Amino acid sequence: MATNLLSIRRSILMNGSAPKYFDDDGTEINPDLIPKPDLCIICKKDGQSGEEDILCNLTRADQQGQGEFRCDAYEPKE
Repeated sequence: MATNLLSIRRSILMNGSAPKYFDDDGTEINPDLIPKPDLCIICKKDGQSGEEDILCNLTRADQQGQGEFRCDAYEPKE
């Protein structure tokens, strides 16, 4: 099931409290169950809270089920 990043973002912004993620069908996505690619594990943004965490979750949710994971926000850990 492909997700639309903009509709997920819109759902989060409308919530106003703890972020909740929804796919295009309106099904809630549990961010703890979104697989974390190896690239995320070696990224310095891994484990951050707030907006960075939301953006990372959106990026991972949007690419679920695709062969190659890409992230333009990736920064290697120092």
